Amino acid sequence: MKIVFQHDHPLPVKKYGGIERILFWHMKELARAGHDVILIGHPESTVEKDQIKLIPMDGKDWYHLIPKDADIIHLSYNHIVPCDIPTLITLHGNGQPGEIFPENTVFLTNKHAQNHGGDVFVFNALDLEEYPFKEKKLSWDRFLFLAKGSWKVKNLKDCVKAVKASHKKLEVIGGSSFFPKKNINYHGFLDGQIKLDIMNSADALLYPVRWHEPFGLAIIEAMSQGLPAVTSSFGSFKELIHEDTGIICSNYQEFEHTIRDNKKEFSSKTIRNYVEDKFAMRKYSADYVTLYERVISGEKLHQKKLGWVHQDPPQKLLDF
Repeated sequence: MKIVFQHDHPLPVKKYGGIERILFWHMKELARAGHDVILIGHPESTVEKDQIKLIPMDGKDWYHLIPKDADIIHLSYNHIVPCDIPTLITLHGNGQPGEIFPENTVFLTNKHAQNHGGDVFVFNALDLEEYPFKEKKLSWDRFLFLAKGSWKVKNLKDCVKAVKASHKKLEVIGGSSFFPKKNINYHGFLDGQIKLDIMNSADALLYPVRWHEPFGLAIIEAMSQGLPAVTSSFGSFKELIHEDTGIICSNYQEFEHTIRDNKKEFSSKTIRNYVEDKFAMRKYSADYVTLYERVISGEKLHQKKLGWVHQDPPQKLLDF
């Protein structure tokens, strides 16, 4: 199968990047499985060592670079390609009120799909070669925040508040502060071994978001290192977390109580096994190949155009 992707920025990404990493891992896995994978992308991309053919972009108009014999185009953003080649779109975020998505749009979880009037989804996944694991004993003293801290929907504020009230420690990857606080360490955006080292110094991930989270890549990243997740109940989390891999809290009071006085013991090995079974890139790519075959055959993944079903915009803070 000849599969075409398009991305404006260099791949693989040099620093932190959620969508870019998933896109690159997926292309690598498809090439490993024997597919003809083509990236129409930034000329500084270094993907050919992974058996991905690079067609350098020479401007914003890239349609003329699409090979005529391509079987399918897979985009990671909402766009209509002006050609007859079948196209599939993965929506990684939330749409805005009034925004319309094509019938062949794939979502990240069932809840994410429902929030846009759809029902076709593929769970995000990791290239677990980049997440080596060593079993460890988990205590309940040091916590991890892994997200863009300045984005209010990610709710770093309540993490800091609850950790301070519980006299615990917090490692923040993805945020900074002009006013350092005792027992709270801000690391900014990190990737690679430094990021893994800090993750492995923690006992659990805190992720009390206040919006309809499409997926929560940080959750499976933390779980890949054997860390349970303590989250709010919004968005996709009931699909990603069960009693052996985390705790879902319905409000701030539950969240703070869980941080202060959790009685449940988690097994880091059990959590890692769960990620290997459910969120490995080989499964992700195989699921997409099945969808490619459906689209290439002429099937529409949905029978209607799709859009955000809620009245309020997705970035509006939900009560927690």
